[in-house]
Amino acid sequence: MGELFRSEEMTLAQLFLQSEAAYCCVSELGELGKVQFRDLNPSVNVFQRKFVNEVRRCEEMDRKLRFVEKEIRKANISVLDTGENPEVPLPRDMIDLEANFEKIENELREINTNQEALKKNFLELTELKYILRKTQQFFDEAELHHQQMADPDLLEESSNLLDPNEIGRGTPLRLGFVAGVINRERMPTFERMLWRVCRGNVFLRQSEIENPLEDPVTGDNVHKSVFIIFFQGDQLKNRVKKICEGFRASLYPCPETPQERKEMASGVNTRIDDLQMVLNQTEDHRQRVLQATAKNIRVWFIKVRKMKAIYHTLNMCNIDVTQKCLIAEVWCPVTELDSVQFALRRGTERSGSTVPSILNRMQTNQTPPTYNKTNKFTFGFQTLVDSYGIGKYREINPAPYTIITFPFLFAVMFGDFGHGTLITLFAVWMVLRESRILSQKSDNEMFSTVFHGRYIILLMGIFSIYTGLIYNDCFGKSVNLFGSSWSVRAMIQNNWTKDEINQNSLLQLDPAVKGVFSGPYPFGIDPMWNLAPNKLNFLNSYKMKMSVILGIIHMVFGVSLSLFNHIYFRKPMNIYLEFIPEILFITSLFGYLVILIFYKWIAYDVHSSKDAPSLLIHFINMFLFSYSGKFINVLYPGQKKIQCFLVVVAILCVPWMLICKPLLLRHQHLKRKHLGTHNFGGIRVGNGPTEEDAEIIQHDQLSTHSEDADEFDFGDIMVHQAIHTIEYCLGCISNTASYLRLWALSLAHTQLSHVLWSMVMRIAFHQKNIGGSFALVLFFLGFSVLTVAILLVMEGLSAFLHALRLHWVEFQNKFYIGTGVKFAPFSFEHIREGKFDE
Repeated sequence: MGELFRSEEMTLAQLFLQSEAAYCCVSELGELGKVQFRDLNPSVNVFQRKFVNEVRRCEEMDRKLRFVEKEIRKANISVLDTGENPEVPLPRDMIDLEANFEKIENELREINTNQEALKKNFLELTELKYILRKTQQFFDEAELHHQQMADPDLLEESSNLLDPNEIGRGTPLRLGFVAGVINRERMPTFERMLWRVCRGNVFLRQSEIENPLEDPVTGDNVHKSVFIIFFQGDQLKNRVKKICEGFRASLYPCPETPQERKEMASGVNTRIDDLQMVLNQTEDHRQRVLQATAKNIRVWFIKVRKMKAIYHTLNMCNIDVTQKCLIAEVWCPVTELDSVQFALRRGTERSGSTVPSILNRMQTNQTPPTYNKTNKFTFGFQTLVDSYGIGKYREINPAPYTIITFPFLFAVMFGDFGHGTLITLFAVWMVLRESRILSQKSDNEMFSTVFHGRYIILLMGIFSIYTGLIYNDCFGKSVNLFGSSWSVRAMIQNNWTKDEINQNSLLQLDPAVKGVFSGPYPFGIDPMWNLAPNKLNFLNSYKMKMSVILGIIHMVFGVSLSLFNHIYFRKPMNIYLEFIPEILFITSLFGYLVILIFYKWIAYDVHSSKDAPSLLIHFINMFLFSYSGKFINVLYPGQKKIQCFLVVVAILCVPWMLICKPLLLRHQHLKRKHLGTHNFGGIRVGNGPTEEDAEIIQHDQLSTHSEDADEFDFGDIMVHQAIHTIEYCLGCISNTASYLRLWALSLAHTQLSHVLWSMVMRIAFHQKNIGGSFALVLFFLGFSVLTVAILLVMEGLSAFLHALRLHWVEFQNKFYIGTGVKFAPFSFEHIREGKFDE
């Protein structure tokens, strides 16, 4: 249980792995996920390590699998994910995997090449089909036009139009033509270019192809148009062809006579039908190959990635001179040493080696990595803490305390029974369906972030329900659970007259009048305050004092936790010269303020509340030593002496923190420097250090992590201590003011709820006509949308960030250094979860 409050105890261990068993042993350690390997070859180039060839083979297999996966996704085939965790293949099985992947890749590439060639041929035949169809329409329209004109010469000219090679003496002039296909978006530019280059001496007819054509390379649908260009002479013919080539237009041979075009179209249609049948068979074969591959590709990915991770880890090991043993160094939690031993034993047995692997714990002065064991409940809170900084090894972990304080401070700012219920229901839904949601592996990053913090949201909702009951606030309205402690009837009978009631729209209840106020409300705020015009003034004072009390208690708790760090790391100097003055400083000033708040609540009742002095004025006069004046009332006997004593104590704590520790460190350094043992010829000369001094020296050496003990810079230590003192003393003031955000955001949330109810639902309830029920439904729908969008999402996120800031800055800086290194074990977990790119 103690490990929950501190990071796990770590140890540096040395592994001696036999060459034939190293692969299987590292595999078992990866499945266990409890050791972090150290790179023992930092100066060796990656390409010069022993297992670089195996890593390259794994990368090549991974490349082939990525190619196959891309083809599977392109074919819209779902990859089967059974959640299976396959064992790592043995090194001798790598050849079979490589051959299998090579076969699949070559088969798919061959299918793709053939399919692309067939699609290209199919596209050309399809374009030719449309050219023959459209050009026949052009000529039919021209012939019909000439017949309507009834001119014999034009009929004769049109009949000889398509024979450009028979131009001779005594024959009519004939024109040549070319036909082709071009992308539809290039057609306007193509037409203008023809007109300008040929100077208007060509005739262009074009028609759009209704159905889009598939590009054989990219597979995209492309819209194209058929064109036919008439011209005269070879010079224009060459110009036209060059322009077509520049615009990437496809030209096709088009027969001159209708009979030849008809025969060609018939042949093209036959070839298209044959090609379509071949394409269908090819696509069916490709689908069968991809479907069979999709069943196993996830397992193959896991195997290859595990093999690559193992060889990469083996490259971090040293090899002894006999080339028969690999030496590795790992960080491991002490509580997991037995599990590591069992994993090494399983790996040795799986490899068939007869020589067992050896685990040897090492002594070191290096700082171990920080490892905080978490479960699905504490994971989110530990993530919040680690986002600020990874804790130093074995220092107090703020996460267990954050589990309570974080959702509570959030709820202080977000306190609303209705809104808290909605948040709780949403969190409960995520918790109950967490297995199904995890199995779906959603790619929505925003939802994944919210889902990982489902238990944080659950506690935030539960605490918001509690504080909402305290504030008696539900969607901006009060709930009458226990009646009211105020009696308007008693006020009318004892104090008000009929004329006062008739002449005044607002009257104030006086709790000093007998029978008006029956005592404190059983739980939370009296619902009568929801009707009072001075409700905001009452809540202002109540929530401001509450935020100060909670903030100071939170900070004092943070300072108290630093004591456990000093005790654990055996630093008595820090206890006497840091912790004691820090706790005296904050309690003598701000702790005293909390006592004054409680004293004022207890000492003054309804009859003497009008004479209650201002605590703010008293607190200011406490620092000014001002105790005489017209508006100064004494709260209790002996107040002047106690407050003067507390201010003097707080002032003395400043030099106590600032000067004492650097001077004591300097004294210890000089003592160690002058007291020593000098051996001349085996004779002990001088006064050597006592046992106590030896312990101090040993402790200092361990605390500085084997640094040179003679290095001592008094100026540097003095500056560091001055920064710490100034930061703490000023921080106590600024941090206390920072906790006032609890008051500000709580009032803001209450007012937003009230305004939203007044502007939406109150208008709906005032509709008394026939359509009032329909209007009520519409207004309620709008009220629900605005509540979720503004009050739950925006206000909830704002309160979340402010609560996070209070923990990071105001709470954790009192005891949490956060300069450690996170424990990063060698694990196959991210590979098993399908996160192949990590």
